[in-house]
Amino acid sequence: MSDPRQSDVLIVGSGAAGLTAALNLAERFQVTVLAKGRLDEGSTAWAQGGIAAVLEPGDTFENHIEDTMVAGAGLNDRATVEFVVENAPAAIERLAELGVPFNVGDGDERWHLTREGGHSHRRIVHVDDATGRAVQEALIAAAQAHPNITLVPDMVAVDLATSRHELRYSGAGRVWGAYALDRGTGRVALFTARATVLATGGAGRTYLFSTAPGGATGDGIAMAWRAGCRVSNMEMMQFHPTCLYNLEVKNFLITEAVRGEGGRLLNPRTGHRFMPDIDPRAELAPRDVVARAIDAEIKRFGLDYVHLDISHMPADFVRGHFPNIHDKLLGLGIDMTRQPIPVVPAQHYTCGGIVVDLDGRTDLPGLYAAGECTESGLHGANRLASNSLLECFVFGEAAAQHIATHWDELAPPPPIRPWDESRVADSDEEVVIKQNWTEIRRFMWNYVGIVRTTKRLERAQHRIAMLTEEVNDYYGHFRVTPDLIELRNLLQSAELIVRCALHRKESRGLHYTLDYPETLPEAVDTVLVP
Repeated sequence: MSDPRQSDVLIVGSGAAGLTAALNLAERFQVTVLAKGRLDEGSTAWAQGGIAAVLEPGDTFENHIEDTMVAGAGLNDRATVEFVVENAPAAIERLAELGVPFNVGDGDERWHLTREGGHSHRRIVHVDDATGRAVQEALIAAAQAHPNITLVPDMVAVDLATSRHELRYSGAGRVWGAYALDRGTGRVALFTARATVLATGGAGRTYLFSTAPGGATGDGIAMAWRAGCRVSNMEMMQFHPTCLYNLEVKNFLITEAVRGEGGRLLNPRTGHRFMPDIDPRAELAPRDVVARAIDAEIKRFGLDYVHLDISHMPADFVRGHFPNIHDKLLGLGIDMTRQPIPVVPAQHYTCGGIVVDLDGRTDLPGLYAAGECTESGLHGANRLASNSLLECFVFGEAAAQHIATHWDELAPPPPIRPWDESRVADSDEEVVIKQNWTEIRRFMWNYVGIVRTTKRLERAQHRIAMLTEEVNDYYGHFRVTPDLIELRNLLQSAELIVRCALHRKESRGLHYTLDYPETLPEAVDTVLVP
């Protein structure tokens, strides 16, 4: 491609959703893919467990659909769940064709399937305990080999380019691409395209403890909201029950599959296995149930963590199933074949986001979205384990198909104003950004965490309002930097989370409030309109 700043389709994000869309579009179109940092720095490469699909004899689509709906506490859109589940086996096949080395099964079984919390059958296809890394590597290799795909790392998206940025404003309310900061030059470039796909991941770094990578600051959600898109169900923040408790390693996830293969949760003080007291599914209950149980056990006994113990299983079995986790823990002085693992809950997944339909379309013409930055209706009030990568593949392809099918309806971009570099100066107040970042993550953890109250949410809202005024002033006077861009998006994401949480007057799935502990008879989405 001669100039990646002027392509047919612009994709913001180089994870599973973005690269799936790119590979499905590249046969016909010139595609530019922007990555915030390195191409493999997003959440996809961090996924350990695997991808859910109906592949086991005796399992059915209806079983997978029902498991997803139960985990989502009825807030899911059934048509979306059916669409994703029924397209899952084909998505696995395409990944295998790309060279993803899924673990093979025994005897007549093509793949080795594991089981995770909330699933009624073994249906998780995986690559040891590092599935996301293998998928990311295969997708990047395929994209790099394609002549119609240009991958541009180290580009931090600032905002969408919309009709408001046209040299001659048409009033169409359309998206024509995005402005992005080049980390190398410190300058903002304009990338234009007929269609733009947001695949920017979630907003996990809004919280003090999170398993998400550092770049998960809600960029796509914030940009879409500012451009005029609805967002939905942002209060549904999933907390993974088992993040390693270690003062030096802040976000190492202990995959759900450890519990799926026999791991037990124990009180480190008493040795008591507490999950059977809470739920008949014990350690295999959905994540919201397990996370709240651990949180309650920690608070009740004044603990720093609980124990996850799989040492009763054969050592060769543990090492064979979890080689990466085993090696990581050994390096920290923990032998999981002989010792329990100290774990705490941590923010893990953003179930809400930009409202999209089954074609990945947002409210704005020319703008699509896929993956964790969206609210497609798949996850409802709590994502079922290993449905996340699956959503990326299915909706990445769906968005690509709609763009291709309706290409003639997508007009070429008109002249768009370049970024105004004259109005800003360099700042030596980087300490302000660091201070605000730390403050947001701490009060979101304390006030908008696993268990909420109206008073805590109002306290968070008050602090967000004050910080927003400060950050907006800062943004308007100084040259943008990657940290400032992320802080602005982090704050916007936090504001949307709190607004949604205050709006929901019940406890459902991941949103649990002491002021409204009951679940209402009807499940209704929390939809915010700009």
